Amino acid sequence: MPHEQFKSCIDACFACAETCDHCAASCLKEKEVQKMARCIALDIDCAEICRLAAGYMSRGSESARDLCALCAEVCETCGEECAKHNTEHCQACAEACRRCAEECRRMAGTQSRGREAHGGKRPSAH
Repeated sequence: MPHEQFKSCIDACFACAETCDHCAASCLKEKEVQKMARCIALDIDCAEICRLAAGYMSRGSESARDLCALCAEVCETCGEECAKHNTEHCQACAEACRRCAEECRRMAGTQSRGREAHGGKRPSAH
C-alpha cells in the first residue's frame, strides 16, 4: 500500500499541519499581531500544502514526489519565519516545519533549496 511506504512523511506532514494551525491561532492572540502577519500567512499556507501532500502520498498519486518537493520548500520558508519569533508556539512550529521539510525532501529525492542549485530557477523540463 502506498501510504505505508510513505508513513513517516505522511505523519510529519500531518504533525506539521497541526502545529502550523496552532501557531497561526496563537499568533492571532499576540499583542502586536501585525508583526506576526507573515508568520500567520505562512502557517496557513504550510498547513494546507502539508495536508495536500499527505493526501497525495496516501493515494499513491503519481504527482506525490513533485508536490512533496514543493511542500519541503514551503515548510522551510515557514520554519525560517517562525524561528525569528521568540514564542513557544513559533519555536515548536519551526521545529515541526524542519522535520517535515526533511521528510518531504527524502520522499521526493530532492536537496534543500533545490532552486538555488539552478540559479534560483527550477530546472527546465525540456
